[in-house]
Amino acid sequence: MKLLKYALLGGLAVSPASAMADELNLICSADVVICEKLVSEFEASHSDIDVNMVRLSSGEAYAKIRAEARNPQTDLWWGGTGDPHLQAGQDGLSAKYESPMLGELQDWAQGQAKVSDYHTVGVYSGALGWGYNTKILEEKGIAPPMCWADLLDPALKGEIQIADPNSSGTAYTTLATLVQLLGEDEAFDFLKKMHANVSQYTKSGSAPVKAAARGETGLGIVFQHDAVAQAVAGFPIGVVAPCEGTGYEIGSMSMVEGAQNPEAAKTFYDWVLTAEVQSLMPEAGSFQIPSNASAKPPKEAPDLSTIKLIDYDFAEYGSAERRKALLARWDKEIGSLPLQ
Repeated sequence: MKLLKYALLGGLAVSPASAMADELNLICSADVVICEKLVSEFEASHSDIDVNMVRLSSGEAYAKIRAEARNPQTDLWWGGTGDPHLQAGQDGLSAKYESPMLGELQDWAQGQAKVSDYHTVGVYSGALGWGYNTKILEEKGIAPPMCWADLLDPALKGEIQIADPNSSGTAYTTLATLVQLLGEDEAFDFLKKMHANVSQYTKSGSAPVKAAARGETGLGIVFQHDAVAQAVAGFPIGVVAPCEGTGYEIGSMSMVEGAQNPEAAKTFYDWVLTAEVQSLMPEAGSFQIPSNASAKPPKEAPDLSTIKLIDYDFAEYGSAERRKALLARWDKEIGSLPLQ
């Protein structure tokens, strides 16, 4: 992401390299440090392409791409949970693209491409859970919650943060996970009870555990790799995989239908699926499981084989109809409730 751009305006000189360069308008829905790492590495190896990157949560990214459908301003959307990527494909907002890199990817990443008819692809994976501040809970005499049911403990009143599922893919995955674990009515009953312990519904999915790391709240419901990142950074964060079972994400990537710079988008798309690039991600604090089967996973990444994962139905919960219905019900029954 070039910090200095030249323009033939106001007497400014035009940089010959910039004048010749292609552009790539990228939405990144991962942590901003990861986004900046990707952009800097790409521009270092592709000096002919200038990347204009904006960081948005998954729900925000989907909303932006949908709002710009008649005049797309984005070429490529990288990262964030797969459900809104799948919805974008169903809604005709993303373009079909079968990368020559598909054969190098893990089965779950290729499965994401197939279920979307190649409108999106898996780029990383990670399990849902939470991170808690060990010092806060110890000082307050609260036993660390190990199961979803433990989050209803009255001792946790005001100690839980979770994102809003309208803006956050993490929170939508939580909602869809609970529906699949408990049944829809039972899941909303659970969320109403947990609401009594929630201090804030954040915009970003990783924000709750960052708040826990800073000592602003006791616990954040997040993907476990986001909690691991805070622990690796030295904060007193314990990481939990809930005992009843949990959902997981397939972080995805989609090209935008009608993109202004499709060739630059394909170049980035193929490049970011390589083992070499995905192996760089831990340097930016990314502890997800990479989608390229030859990429080296971070040693700190949660071992998915040891976590009780549900058979998450990406096709159903990534469908436009199901997703819209669940979000509308959440707005009506949970989002409308006053915080305690």
